Amino acid sequence: MAAFGGDALLKSLRAIAIFEAAKGLLVLLAGFGLLSLIHRDLETMAESLVRHLHLNAASRYPHIFIDLASRTTDTRLWMYALAAAAYSILRLLEAYGLWKERRWAEWLAVLSAGFYLPFEVRHLLHRPTWLVFAAFAANLAIIAVMIHSLRHPRHAHHGEPPIREV
Repeated sequence: MAAFGGDALLKSLRAIAIFEAAKGLLVLLAGFGLLSLIHRDLETMAESLVRHLHLNAASRYPHIFIDLASRTTDTRLWMYALAAAAYSILRLLEAYGLWKERRWAEWLAVLSAGFYLPFEVRHLLHRPTWLVFAAFAANLAIIAVMIHSLRHPRHAHHGEPPIREV
């Protein structure tokens, strides 16, 4: 990784920033979608969707979906939407910080990518899929780039004091 510096590192940070911003915006849209369901008859909507997809409402997964919709309250929708907003804010702050090459954002990226690793390893051991493998590999790559960036400071990071090596 020693040859990985300067321009390539900056491009990697920017690519990760765009990825994090996209995740944040996608979840934000999902949160607004949840808010649009408040004061609606979710059970009827779920039944209509199951019929539209030509699924058997009595079979296992469609039945679970309809049952979940029937038990979802407006309060729960608000809570999910607030959680989506919090997640989005975190992802968008991380994206901003990475774009601006802030060290706090690099640490945040290491921590947030590392948070998912145990869950991904568990899924790889018990129910491996290509999607889980891709998520695991992407998070490992993000962690590697961030650790490299943290260990090889390029400059004073836009107003942040340079880190002194001990």
